[in-house]
Amino acid sequence: MSINAILAKVTDNIRKRSEKTRGDYLSRTEKAVSDGPVRAKLSCGNQAHVCAPMGGDKPALAENVSANLGIVTAYNDMLSAHQPFQKYPDLIKHAVREAGGTAQVAGGVPAMCDGVTQGQPGMELSLFSRDTIAMSAGIALSHNAFDSSVYLGVCDKIVPGLVIAASTFGHLPAVFLPAGPMPSGLPNFEKTKVRQAFASGKVGRKELLEAEMASYHDAGTCTFYGTANTNQMLMEFMGLHLPSSSFVNPNTALRKALTIAGAQRALAISALGDEFTPVSKVLDEKAYVNGVVGLMATGGSTNLLIHLLAMARSAGIILNWGDFAEISKVVPLLARVYPNGSADVNHFHAAGGLGYLIGQLLNAGLLHDDTHTIMGTGLEEYTKEPKLIDGKLTWVEGASESLNTEIVASTKEPFSSHGGLASFEGNLGSGVMKVSAVAEDKRSITAPVRVFHSQDAVIAAFKAGEFTQDVIVVVRYQGPKSNGMPELHGLTPSLAELLDSGIKVALLTDGRMSGASGKVPAVIHTSPEALDGGPIAYLQDGDVVTIDAEKGVLKAADDSIFDRPLEHPDLSANQYGIGRELFELFRKNTSPAEQGASIFTF
Repeated sequence: MSINAILAKVTDNIRKRSEKTRGDYLSRTEKAVSDGPVRAKLSCGNQAHVCAPMGGDKPALAENVSANLGIVTAYNDMLSAHQPFQKYPDLIKHAVREAGGTAQVAGGVPAMCDGVTQGQPGMELSLFSRDTIAMSAGIALSHNAFDSSVYLGVCDKIVPGLVIAASTFGHLPAVFLPAGPMPSGLPNFEKTKVRQAFASGKVGRKELLEAEMASYHDAGTCTFYGTANTNQMLMEFMGLHLPSSSFVNPNTALRKALTIAGAQRALAISALGDEFTPVSKVLDEKAYVNGVVGLMATGGSTNLLIHLLAMARSAGIILNWGDFAEISKVVPLLARVYPNGSADVNHFHAAGGLGYLIGQLLNAGLLHDDTHTIMGTGLEEYTKEPKLIDGKLTWVEGASESLNTEIVASTKEPFSSHGGLASFEGNLGSGVMKVSAVAEDKRSITAPVRVFHSQDAVIAAFKAGEFTQDVIVVVRYQGPKSNGMPELHGLTPSLAELLDSGIKVALLTDGRMSGASGKVPAVIHTSPEALDGGPIAYLQDGDVVTIDAEKGVLKAADDSIFDRPLEHPDLSANQYGIGRELFELFRKNTSPAEQGASIFTF
């Protein structure tokens, strides 16, 4: 099937826009490749340090004839999704040794849990942790002792940070190894009902804690379709995972077999193997278009609208939100996973999962089928699924039809004819909204605004009963320069309760929402942010604003509001405590959200 004309045009526009930056990047990468395996060029003293702790692997490592695999790990016990990585390095070393190579933990990177920091000061470090992770991985690989790499990471900022690092070391192959989702617990809709009941005072903290503990109950990724699981989808659509490996549960025989196979695959695609595939060859313009297609088709996390921009720039590719909007017009919504459905990712995987979706999109000409992946050329391999047959890992043909049409749809009968994300333009700037979970009759609103400078102030107003009519809640000075752009996840229960009461409500912010932002229409990532003189800084209580997701309109009714004098509030409280003082340079030097909210100048 030939590629859809709109996707072909978007890809061509990206290629032309990125001609110089991508060309410069490839020139640097090609030079690094042409220099050959770097370990052989280390001095004897350098190599002695590399080999010193390697025990029985010393001879193979010192001879420089077999590949040495660098492991970059985001293991810690704070993230349920990352706790299984504790056992991965020994498993990888053994697997690589069996294949004739060696492996070393090159280094660890920080990995914070947004579920712990939601609504807390630590959330103001969350977005900046992405670039910190990229730099940490860069330090790990700077020893120049590796012929290939594997990355152990799953969650929100971790995978984007690791991809930025992998692209920076684009002359090396890179394989991403996931840990998989925790088994299903309390259904997400039940958890949400308890959260809303707590927000309105109908249940107490004991009931809330019981519901939360029943939902987040084991090792593995949280089971809703938020940023972490959207990351996993992207790694498959962009060819950095083994096929259909994202949503296999931790601590299972199949998960172990996939980890072994992934490590051995990283060895095979090194420059010392037979199928050399540097990551610069995998992550090209077509791969990023495929990633955006996957984001739209699955109704993925809005956080990736920032991360994909930053990830692409690290490979010399310039994406913009207009590309997302154009792709959204032609890519149908094919998945209903919480928050835009009752299923979790385990149900999604069982219903056909990513392999089925990739097959549907390929057959409809909605994916580039000739991209390079860690498996070779083409995405056809990614329609297959792994099985353990007589103890041997084997890929078999995946589902040819949906096994549950309420969770996974076909391109002929999609849940929606367009993608799950919308972009906005108007006299209040640009922004985005996750519409896949928002009812169609709630996607447009014209109403007066209430202006706040923190989510705590909104919650206090809700508890005081101040919202009695249709309203657009504006929460500003939440952008990357103001306070690191924390997620405003704590607003969801209160605003959802208003929506359920019959009040028409929307959120407008220069901050972020969780990947599980839910049914409340929320225009987020508004750029320019208020601290940069963005238009939302001029709004006052009572100003009338229109938000229309179908038309992509974000507009204040009266242009004269922009004649008002502008005074920024005192933001000094955002500068200290819980490590925030360490990130002043990040706040001062970050790019706007529409450019990836990054400190890097790729």
